[in-house]
Amino acid sequence: MPQDLLPITRVPRTGLPPWTLVVGDPARAALVAALLDGAVEVSYHREYRVFRGSWKGLGVTVASHGVGAPGAVLLFQELADAGVRTFLRFGTAGAMKPGIGDGDLVIAEAAVRDDGVTQQLLPPEYPAYASPEAVLALQRAAREAGAPHHRGIVWTRAAFQPGLIPLFSYQGAGLAAIEMELSALLVTASLRGLVAGGVVVIDGANADELVDEDATGGYDPHRDVVAAGVERGAVVSLEALRLLAESNGA
Repeated sequence: MPQDLLPITRVPRTGLPPWTLVVGDPARAALVAALLDGAVEVSYHREYRVFRGSWKGLGVTVASHGVGAPGAVLLFQELADAGVRTFLRFGTAGAMKPGIGDGDLVIAEAAVRDDGVTQQLLPPEYPAYASPEAVLALQRAAREAGAPHHRGIVWTRAAFQPGLIPLFSYQGAGLAAIEMELSALLVTASLRGLVAGGVVVIDGANADELVDEDATGGYDPHRDVVAAGVERGAVVSLEALRLLAESNGA
């Protein structure tokens, strides 16, 4: 009898550990999976690449969702259908205020819902907030790893390239970073009664007043400082999942 797979992501309906790390890049999913014991690739369809393995004795799922919230929300919904109950997003982002350096981690307390999809699911006044226990677990894991980190509100924005609307539309609002998928995860989790949070690695400065094209040569997420931050962030994210499971008696 063929395995029962969910229609969009081709993820199996059963058998996935409920503690899950989601990332954008399928290659990053493989990088994180390489840190696990007994990692196996469960499925790979379109941008959705899924692994299962163990981190310090905890069974975890690692899955990629691609670029942008409309496609990512399909993964979040189908993983929830498959029994996932705790999500942490581990991604990259641009810094939105001074004092946050390349390779630093930003732990999201909440997100601005400018994601291009959740506005079609429920009213814009509905908040996108991280589960408090996820924020605290990520902060503890970052401290114990000695990883430079910050906490704050993240702007989830559908458009990657700048348009006619400048990024300073939120100037003075104290946003820490800008990325493309987190608010969709937080809203999905809230609607389904799940635990969710997110941590991002800074790979450049995005606030208009912070960008120095002459000094930096423009946006380049492939530098060593970013790669080092991704390595630290992967361990922090997995350890935060373990702390969440531990606090839940798993």
